[in-house]
Amino acid sequence: MSDFRSPIADITFALRHIADLDALAGLEAFAHADPDLVDGLLEEAGRFFDEVVAPTNRDGDTVGSQRNPDGSVTAAPGLKKAYQQMVDAGWGGIGFPEEYGGGGFPWLLSIAVQEMLTSANMGFSLCPLLTQGAIDALLHHGSEEQKELYLRKMISGEWSGTMNLTEPHAGSDVGALTSKAEPVGDGSWRITGQKIYITWGEHDVADNIIHLVLARTPGSPPGTKGISLFLVPKVLVQADGSLGERNDVHCVSIEHKLGIHASPTCVMQYGDDGGAIGYLIGEENQGMRCMFTMMNSARLSVGLEGVAIAERSYQQALRYAHERRQGRAVGAEAGTDSKIVDHPDVQRMLLDMKSSIAAMRGLCYRNAEAIDYATHGADDDTRQRGEERAALFTPLSKSWCTDLGCELTSVGVQIHGGMGFVEETGAAQHFRDARIAPIYEGTNGIQAIDLVGRKLGLRQGGVIRDHLNSVAATLRALDGHDELAEVAVHLQAARDAVDVATSYLLERSSSAPGDLLAGATAYLDMMALMTGGQILADGALAAKDLGPEQAEDHAVMARFFATNRLSAVPGLLAAVTAGGADLATARTRLLAN
Repeated sequence: MSDFRSPIADITFALRHIADLDALAGLEAFAHADPDLVDGLLEEAGRFFDEVVAPTNRDGDTVGSQRNPDGSVTAAPGLKKAYQQMVDAGWGGIGFPEEYGGGGFPWLLSIAVQEMLTSANMGFSLCPLLTQGAIDALLHHGSEEQKELYLRKMISGEWSGTMNLTEPHAGSDVGALTSKAEPVGDGSWRITGQKIYITWGEHDVADNIIHLVLARTPGSPPGTKGISLFLVPKVLVQADGSLGERNDVHCVSIEHKLGIHASPTCVMQYGDDGGAIGYLIGEENQGMRCMFTMMNSARLSVGLEGVAIAERSYQQALRYAHERRQGRAVGAEAGTDSKIVDHPDVQRMLLDMKSSIAAMRGLCYRNAEAIDYATHGADDDTRQRGEERAALFTPLSKSWCTDLGCELTSVGVQIHGGMGFVEETGAAQHFRDARIAPIYEGTNGIQAIDLVGRKLGLRQGGVIRDHLNSVAATLRALDGHDELAEVAVHLQAARDAVDVATSYLLERSSSAPGDLLAGATAYLDMMALMTGGQILADGALAAKDLGPEQAEDHAVMARFFATNRLSAVPGLLAAVTAGGADLATARTRLLAN
């Protein structure tokens, strides 16, 4: 057993009082998600991930996945057994359609379960995460034959999935890829090329791996417009669903990484022996549109990684702070050593972790709730509003939560002091594991560009104005609650600053793209901090109906976040409105060599 415990109470609060899972259960598609069933499911999920998966985290880091001389990869000790138990329990499929063997529950509930899995072992969690994205791509773009042949086994977890985008020379510039797809003449294609950074690209925990691969067909236009998406199984699948011959794809090597050692990050070679057999997904030259379906699904899940790994780091730091004695706290008896949790600066760090995690969790859960309404809303307007809200929240979830995940796991190390820098305590693993998340699925700079380049202009700024109006509604609800007056002051100041920044960027969106991009990251931070402040304020208001202890706890978190993080939002306005002139000058001289 590990010491980690899934934070069921915090998760349940976010599901019911930050997002509204019970309202989702009122939709026809989710009528079976009644509160008693959901509560039982969450408790069982927590037990499973705490007892089965969390104990594998240490060996996943210290031993990791290993590539064998024949190109196969053996997962870290305990992972194959844990994966099979997870498949048997059906945890990977609860948010997918029942017609293909899924549970048909809201994506919001699936995200809550995914948080527990990721906290238990982040490196291990990447395997079902990538499978989830591949499932989404097939659900939206696959043919009926492809869905029937592959989806049930992928949703059950018997087969896993991957995303094969970039190549050694391309990096984030996917349009530079050179992998080729040649038609065979029977509806299949032969794929040749090399892909890098393929998470769980080869392993022994599932019976088959379904690779989704971007490649160019003959005569395709250059850049991203000439890219198509192909389904390439590790083991070819017969018409009756049985497994046939091994396909012409293998792992050349696995990367030696800063963290997530349980996850084999592979260099994959396609076509050393004539070409790997693949099947076109969607239309030719529409690969990026298909792949973005997969990436958008993954972006929320990556944002959730920041929440999950920060939660595990927080639990360990809190436990250590209650065990470690050092120095004499204010008011303590002379000659005694106090628990470090009694020192105000340690209390500050722990409360920063706890309140920030609550804000991050609330953002990701509201993001998932918006996806559910976009997919299953009762009418066109509800679905449209859900789609817009999800579009706005996704870059915030992915970027802010992963940046903060790195910061908070660093705080977790700091609470341990020198022992946090010693690998044996395990605190450093969380810091190392968290660092990949700001890079995954479009770096956080790309998320900021997406926010100002695509989301800012939705309905001529109307989507962001709607969000600002929702913050105004929270401010009205805070009126008269004296214990939250300080929260209201800082939330109002943040909203005003975001309003000014939004108007500035909208003015420059077409006339001065350099200014727009120069302020993008600061603008995303402003928007995310404001949203986090709103979430904690909403939580503090909701908790007033749950008893005095909960009311006080949530008020403390809202006030602390408001004074320590939300208060920074007006100061970021200068970074948004500074423009790009200094960056251009720096590129010419300071950054010339």
